[in-house]
Order: sequence, then C-alpha cells, then structure tokens
Amino acid sequence: MATFGNFANRLPDPAFNVAPDGSTTNAGAGDFGPGFSSVKFTSSQPISMTRTNSGRVITRAIVGHHWKIDISYNPMTRAEFEPIASFLEERRGRLKPFFVVLPQHASPQTASSGTITTVGTIASGDSNFLAQGTSASGMNLERGDMITINDSSNSNHLKAYKIVRVHTSTNRLSSDSDLDQATERRYYVVPPFEKDISSNSTVVYTNPLIRVINTKDVLEYDLGTNNLFQFSLSLEEAQP
Repeated sequence: MATFGNFANRLPDPAFNVAPDGSTTNAGAGDFGPGFSSVKFTSSQPISMTRTNSGRVITRAIVGHHWKIDISYNPMTRAEFEPIASFLEERRGRLKPFFVVLPQHASPQTASSGTITTVGTIASGDSNFLAQGTSASGMNLERGDMITINDSSNSNHLKAYKIVRVHTSTNRLSSDSDLDQATERRYYVVPPFEKDISSNSTVVYTNPLIRVINTKDVLEYDLGTNNLFQFSLSLEEAQP
C-alpha cells in the first residue's frame, strides 16, 4: 500500500492522471483525463482610455492582466466524466483554485530540453529578461510559447507569461550590451512580470501550469439519450 503527501491539484488531462484517492502516486493508466474538444484562450488586460477635445489619447492599465480559458469536451462515458467532475466538485466552485495545462502550450514549438535560467535579478513590471542555457541548436523558446518562473525565493510567483519577442546576441537592440553570448537570449513577455525574480531562477517551458478558478459556483452537465455526458467549463487565472 502506497502513501502520499499531497492531493493532486491539476485538472486531469491525457498527459496527467489522478487516482481515485486523489493522488498521482497511486494513479494508473485508466486514471488519465479525457482530451479537450476545443479551447478558447483569452488574454484580458482592461485599459482605461481618455480622449481629449483636441484628439489626444491617454491610456493606462486599470486592472492586472489575467488569462481566461473556456474548455469543451467531446461526449464522454461515465468512466471518462467522473474523474473530471469529482475533481471539480472538490474545488467547490470558485472556492479553491487549481492548475491546468493547455495542450497547445504543453511543449515549446522548438524541440527543447535542459534547463533555462534567468541572468541577474528582474524587477516587477519589467517586460523582458535575459536567460542562459539556450543555444543555437536547441533549447530555444519561440514567440507564442508559454512560461512560468520557478523562483526559490518566492513560491507565490505563479503567474503564467507568453513570449512575444526573442533576441539573440546577433539580432538585438543596439543598446543591449548585456546580451553578448551565443548561449543567451533576451525574452520579452506579456504581461510584464508581476513580482521580483531572483537571479538563476528556472524558466519552466514544458507543461507550464496556469493557476485558475471556475468562473461560477455551479457545476452542471447534459446527459444524452446515448448515455454520454456533455460538459464544458469556464476558467480564469487566479493569483495567490
């Protein structure tokens, strides 16, 4: 008999299984979750805009950025549906956040392996960072890849970011004298970093976890005459 230290807090999917006891330790092949039939992924950044009589426009961000996720499933058998429903019921609507991995962002676009770390400290509000461990032949992140930061000095930094620009030692701003090694990259992200980041923090680019909550406190499904369950859910990013 195997004991375990923590309950799983990631939504079951085809790459992640949750056992009937709520752990991943005792999970088997039959405990993987079903795939998503469709995913709607939204980047939400509320902006206030003021236009003067002369036509001048003034803009400012009024609320922090967050991701919104709408997931739909193909019709499921009860055996496929219950692991999902049980996991979400235990979350009790919007009360308890959990994590989700989106299939389109589970792996970077370029085949990569190894560790990528930050170079120097990064201040909250910065929109770019210098990274090392990359090389011309591998471990390169691309525009559109999602990342999270594993900072040993701040376990509450759980925000997910999307890379929007990639600079190398040859293709960079002329003012960027810090980027001078072939194994370094400067990545620009959206949104700007929410928290300060320590030097040598790990950039997580495989299965980046997005911390979310349900957008409503009701869990409902449709059961067809074929005994298949139809189900979807709406999630939004939630920071601790």
